[in-house]
Amino acid sequence: MELKVKRMISPGLCLYVLVLIFQSCTMVKVTVSEKRNPVPQTLKVDEQMEITTWGTIKVNTSHFFPSSFQIKSGEKIMYIDPVETGSSEKADYIFITHAHPDHFSLKTLERITKPETVFIVSKGVARKLSKLKNTIKEVEPGDVTDMDGIQCLSVPAYNTKSVFLWIKAHPKSKKNVGYVLTFKNNTRIYHAGDTDFIPEMDAIKDITIAMIPVGGDNLTMNMEEAAKMVNKIKPDIVIPMHYELTSENDVNRFQSMIEKGIRMVPME
Repeated sequence: MELKVKRMISPGLCLYVLVLIFQSCTMVKVTVSEKRNPVPQTLKVDEQMEITTWGTIKVNTSHFFPSSFQIKSGEKIMYIDPVETGSSEKADYIFITHAHPDHFSLKTLERITKPETVFIVSKGVARKLSKLKNTIKEVEPGDVTDMDGIQCLSVPAYNTKSVFLWIKAHPKSKKNVGYVLTFKNNTRIYHAGDTDFIPEMDAIKDITIAMIPVGGDNLTMNMEEAAKMVNKIKPDIVIPMHYELTSENDVNRFQSMIEKGIRMVPME
């Protein structure tokens, strides 16, 4: 029998939910968590590619594993949703799924951007980068962008569940995105952004590594929903992301929900 656990949103995330509704980002303070692993976690994909995360951030009072990753592929350095990264390595490409403060940080961007950096971002993010002189490519679901042999497919990311009354934290109308990146060696990385298990995921196939939100709280999929989604698309490797560090969100529980043959790599 499947055990389903429903919990109250923590006080720190409760304030964050209100911020998402009213879009007052000044109410959110994002910092490096004192629970952060002092050693950055790296997944070596092959001789030419590795994925790194600097780990836990603090969203107000909540300790939170974010959606921030660095990907090195050959000589190219790219970031997805960089927030409080520990790296000063300058980016060739920066992908941002949406403008919420646990995914978008001007302070971090200023540190990792060089004049040649190209941004691939959703519509809401593009408005916030209007003062930059960098190349900014605004994308929406369905767009395909080619960059030095790397193909980026922007895919839908939205909520089907309301977080408060009828209000959704990530409504479909905002055209937030996830990304499917296809590299020259045919490695395909799917970063889902903030999303529920949505019908458009049926078209996502042949994924090498899937970065999947599991935090629930009607902001994203919870672990049960994420496991159903992962078992459907069947990536080789899944990296859980976007969850509060609590005993109920112990990602080892997630491993028991996904099919054998799918490798889970926690990167806290």
